[in-house]
Amino acid sequence: MEDLQAYVRQIAEDARQAALKLSIASGARRDAALLSAAEAIRSDADAIAAANQADVLAAKDAGLSAAMIDRLTLTDKRIEAMATALESIARQPDPVGKSIAAYNRPNGLRVEKRRVPLGVVAIIYESRPNVTADAAGLCIKSGNAVILRGGKEALQSNLAIARCLSKGLSQADLPDNVITMIDRTEHEIVPALAQAEGLIDLIIPRGGESLIRAVVQAATIPVIKHYAGNCHIYVHADADLTKAERIILNAKCQRPGVCNAVETLLIDAAIAEEFLPLIAKRLIDAGVELRGCEKSCKIVPEMKPASQQDWFTEYLALILAVKVVNSLDEAIEHINTYGSHHTDAIITENISAADRFVSLVDSSSVMVNASTRFSDGGEYGLGAEVGISTDKLHARGPMGAEDLTTYKWIVTGNGHVRE
Repeated sequence: MEDLQAYVRQIAEDARQAALKLSIASGARRDAALLSAAEAIRSDADAIAAANQADVLAAKDAGLSAAMIDRLTLTDKRIEAMATALESIARQPDPVGKSIAAYNRPNGLRVEKRRVPLGVVAIIYESRPNVTADAAGLCIKSGNAVILRGGKEALQSNLAIARCLSKGLSQADLPDNVITMIDRTEHEIVPALAQAEGLIDLIIPRGGESLIRAVVQAATIPVIKHYAGNCHIYVHADADLTKAERIILNAKCQRPGVCNAVETLLIDAAIAEEFLPLIAKRLIDAGVELRGCEKSCKIVPEMKPASQQDWFTEYLALILAVKVVNSLDEAIEHINTYGSHHTDAIITENISAADRFVSLVDSSSVMVNASTRFSDGGEYGLGAEVGISTDKLHARGPMGAEDLTTYKWIVTGNGHVRE
C-alpha cells in the first residue's frame, strides 16, 4: 500500500509540473496536439481495433453484461468518431484566458474575471475506451493535465489510444506527462487518487453507481458526480402521437446500454387508452420488456407489474417502466421524486405545458419534443464531453472544455492603496 501511494504521488507530482507548462502554452499549440492525435488515431486504427478485440474477447469470457460489452466495443465508426471529436474540440474557442467580465471601478482600478485551467484532473471510468480520447482532448484544450484510470476490462484499448495522444503531445512539443494513463489495476489506486490533496485538483468518476459512491466516500478532493441516468419521457395530453412514437423508440431502442436512454415512460391518462396499446406493441416488437403500473397493465395485459424499485432503476437494457399519470404536475412530481436529475423529456404541442415542465423538472438536461439520446457533449456542440454531471456545482450536464476551467480575479491599479 505504501508503494502504491508513492506511485500515485509521483505521477500526480509529474502531472502538476506538466500542467504548469501547459497552462502557459498557446491555444494554437494545444490545438496542434489535438489535431496530431486525431491523425495518429486514424493511422493506428488497426492497432486500436486489435487491442480492443482482445479486451472484448476477455470481457465475454469473464461474463460481462451485454451493456458493458457494447460500451467496451470500438467499431470502425467509433474509432473514427474519436478522431473527429478531437478535431471538433480543436475548433472550439479557446477557454483559457477568456475574459468573463471586465470593468473599471470609480477609483480607477481595473477589475477582470478571467478563465484559467483547474490544474490536474483525474478521471476514473469503466468500459468505454472512447472516454480516453474525449477526456484527454478536453483537458488539453482547457490547459489541464489529466490522469486517466480506466477499467481493467478496457486496458489494452486505453493504452493503444493513449499512445496516439502521446504522439500528438510530442508533435506539438508539449510535456508527455500532460496525459498519464495508469496501467496498474489495483483497486486501491482509486482512493489513493481521490485523496491526493494539493496535487490533484478534481476527480471525475464515470461508470456504475457503486464506483461513483466509492470515489465520493473516499475523496478528500472535489468530486464531480455522474450518478445513474434514470431518464424519463412524459407524453402530454396535447402530444403529437406520431412524434411521440418515434422519440420513444429512439430513446429506448437505439442504444439501450447508455446513460441517456429512457428508462421510464409516463403517459397522460387523457390519451393512455389510445396511445399506450400502440406504443406498447411497437416496443414489444422491438424486444422491450414492459413493466407497468396498475392502470398500464389493465390497458396492456402483456406488461409485467412494476415494483416500487422499478421507478428508481436505470436498466441499461431493453426494459422500460411505464406509468399512467393524471396530469402534467403528477408527471413532474414523479420525475423529481424518482429520477436521477440526468435527462428528462416532454412530448407536447402545448407551449404552456412545455414551459412549466422545463421550469419545474430539476434535471441537468430537459428536452421538449426530442429524444433523451441527444443529451451528449458532441450533440450539444461541445466536441465531446468529459462526463455528464448530475451535480449542480461546479458544472451540470455534459461537460466540455470550458467546464474544466475555473477563474481568477485580476486587479490592475496605478499605485492604488486602500484608505
